Amino acid sequence: MERIPYLGHTIFKWQVGASSFLALPELGARLMNWSVALGDSSVRDIIYWPEVDSLDNIARIRGGNPILFPFCARTYDRGEINHWRADDGVRRPMPTHGFARQGKFRTTRLDEGGFSAQFVPDAAAQAAYPFDYEFVVSYRFSSVSIFVELQLTNLGTTPVPWSAGHHFYFTLPWSAGRTRRDYRLETTATKQLQRDEQGRLIAGPNVGTSETLANKDLIDLIQTGQRRDLFAVTETPTGSRLLFRSGMAHSSPRDLAVVTWTEDEKSPFYCIEPWMGPPNAPETKVGLHLVAPGQTQKFYVEITLG
Repeated sequence: MERIPYLGHTIFKWQVGASSFLALPELGARLMNWSVALGDSSVRDIIYWPEVDSLDNIARIRGGNPILFPFCARTYDRGEINHWRADDGVRRPMPTHGFARQGKFRTTRLDEGGFSAQFVPDAAAQAAYPFDYEFVVSYRFSSVSIFVELQLTNLGTTPVPWSAGHHFYFTLPWSAGRTRRDYRLETTATKQLQRDEQGRLIAGPNVGTSETLANKDLIDLIQTGQRRDLFAVTETPTGSRLLFRSGMAHSSPRDLAVVTWTEDEKSPFYCIEPWMGPPNAPETKVGLHLVAPGQTQKFYVEITLG
């Protein structure tokens, strides 16, 4: 493991077999980049990180794996965006994707296999999410995979709601001369949803279980009702793939969501996002999970090169 000065911060580099990982645990628990050395001496970027000149607004950087907590995407309260209402009936603010992706973390584990970091809520986070809790992000790295776990422990006396997720930015295409048409997303989803301007979940385009990433219907699509906890992105000309496994203990994969997004047709990245549920979970209750007092819940994602 190596420490590297970067834009006024210290980032960490792990070399595990042919894979290299860069991360900034103390700011957003952000995994920044994953690359792998190939047999022909070239390097393939798997997780994309752009050239930037500052980390002051890391939430706006389109790269790495932003952590979405306590809720994914936009929340609404009776049609008003960026608000939510807890069981106590109080309306509170909630920024898009929550506050962990730009938040401060305290590193609790740092070793040759990865790291764990605990979220340190600031005053705004405490006001928006007034619970007594411990939220920890943990990564384990291997030569062909990453395993990341989001863990929420309820330290208080009332249930804590959450519906967290990941916003992985994958380099695409990952081979020279390819286009998005050369890549297919394969899921076992049985429902396709989108969000309307009031935060309601509505039926989305009826895409198949195997779709090329050139299909614009995948943009901002929420796929749920998974029959299995596995899904994949495959480069069809070569068979090279990213295999995803995500889930929660004592919870069916049907509760989870896979969200796909990219900025535009020329973007060098494509986002494949495993979530605990669709957006606006506090209001719709779809994909909302409650952690009982004294209990812990974990949401894991494993990505393996194939």
